[in-house]
Amino acid sequence: MTYFKVSVIIENKPEINDPEGETILHDLVLKGNNSSVKKIRSAKMLKFEVDAKNKKIAEKTVIDLCNEFRIYNPLVSQVTVESFET
Repeated sequence: MTYFKVSVIIENKPEINDPEGETILHDLVLKGNNSSVKKIRSAKMLKFEVDAKNKKIAEKTVIDLCNEFRIYNPLVSQVTVESFET
């Protein structure tokens, strides 16, 4: 088996409000005169370490776990999976 690091990034879908991102933008960035920043979206990242035969199986294992334990709400969240072999 091969060892993989798999990251799952969970963020609100683009059409869903992101109060945390908006607060960071308005209260921190814009007050600091960084007017070139137009939008900030917040996200949560989970990092898994997985033994698997290949990258596809490692990613599927992690997504299956996230779905089984309801780590995110698919109605309001979008998920991005990134992995690499170590």
